[in-house]
Amino acid sequence: MISAIPATAPPASPETLRARATGKAFAKLLPFLILMYIVAFLDRSNIGSAKQALHTDVGVSDAMFAFGAGVFFIGYALFEIPSNLILYRVGARRWMARIMVTWGVVSAGMMFTQGNVSFVVLRTFLGIAEAGFFPGIMLYLTFWFPERERTKVLGVFYFGYPLAMTFGNPLSGALFNLDGLLGLAGWQWMFLLEGGLAVAMGIATWFVLPDKPQDVAWLTDEEKATLNDILRREAAAKEGADHHGVKLGALLHSSKLLQFLALYMVMQVASYGVVFYLPEQVSSILHEKIGFRVGLVSGIPWAFAILSTFVITRLVQKHDAPRLGLLVCLSMAAIGLFVSGTESGIVAIIGLCIAAAGVVTVQAVFWNFPLAYFTGAQAAGAIALINALGNLGGFAAPNIRSFASHLWESPAAGLYAVALSGLVGLIIAAFLPRTNHESHHPAH
Repeated sequence: MISAIPATAPPASPETLRARATGKAFAKLLPFLILMYIVAFLDRSNIGSAKQALHTDVGVSDAMFAFGAGVFFIGYALFEIPSNLILYRVGARRWMARIMVTWGVVSAGMMFTQGNVSFVVLRTFLGIAEAGFFPGIMLYLTFWFPERERTKVLGVFYFGYPLAMTFGNPLSGALFNLDGLLGLAGWQWMFLLEGGLAVAMGIATWFVLPDKPQDVAWLTDEEKATLNDILRREAAAKEGADHHGVKLGALLHSSKLLQFLALYMVMQVASYGVVFYLPEQVSSILHEKIGFRVGLVSGIPWAFAILSTFVITRLVQKHDAPRLGLLVCLSMAAIGLFVSGTESGIVAIIGLCIAAAGVVTVQAVFWNFPLAYFTGAQAAGAIALINALGNLGGFAAPNIRSFASHLWESPAAGLYAVALSGLVGLIIAAFLPRTNHESHHPAH
């Protein structure tokens, strides 16, 4: 009698292995990366909640607050590219841990602000400490996700921005209720505890964040081999393409890069024109000092931004219409900022909801263009330049708003000045390709 030979499952196809590997990486890595981004944005933007207290307690003037809020981006821009090169050499786990611990210490040190000079100095050091975080995350994702999966991953990662503001504003407001505990003011507790959170995240990063697929036990050998093979082939194809495209040294002579850079910069003017002032604006609308209730209401516009990002990015992807998505979002930013200057409280809050949705969603839609146009080393150089120089719009935003408000002696004038950046963005965006397909850099 012949015994039955046990059936064996056929080997998984490369596509199945790819789906398994990227699915596991998405589930294991994205929640932690989003949490890192939330903490980063919280420590970058929490001075908006502290503006009133810094003015009354230690005498930080409106003009110096605007300068200090923006000066963060000077150090950030100068040290961003060197930071990314170090990350590539020493690994994401070590360098991201270093970045988070360092900026956490500096952010906590904001509690020692004594006046204008110390405020500006500490904000400068905070920018230097955080430099390289965002492009480092972008580079890290290329170690794990092939191009096909990267669009979805980036879309999910960007939820960290509105999530930080939705929950961060109420958290910051709640920490103000600790005023007087152990002799510290509420704003000092906010900086101390939120900076301490970044330090804790940095320590966790050292133990939690793996550098490469080969470092983890939750991928099988077949999944690791498949993923590494795909990433290796994509890298080789891009290196080959670099010999036929724009040379890295000529990037700054690329009219397309300059167009992307100009658009990203005006986007940041609109974005940080909202971020740095929203808690104070809500405080004025509610006629209350900044605290938990003001923080809670300040989170509402960012909740709208989460919904907007979810809906608009999916419509853009479904219909391959990134230019239309940009035009819609920039219009929302400009209209929302303008409307938020009205004297009616409810209408002003609605305006802030529209503005926040516009300035957040436009970020996720924007990156479709440079990623579709540049390849390989070109893309690495272009993304670093766009992010480093474009973020200088974050330096311009509070200074533009402060200058206009004082010149016309009206807070609404500052809002209208920042709203103009959305209109400038509309003009620039109108000359971009209509779809991702039309954006592709032509081979020569």
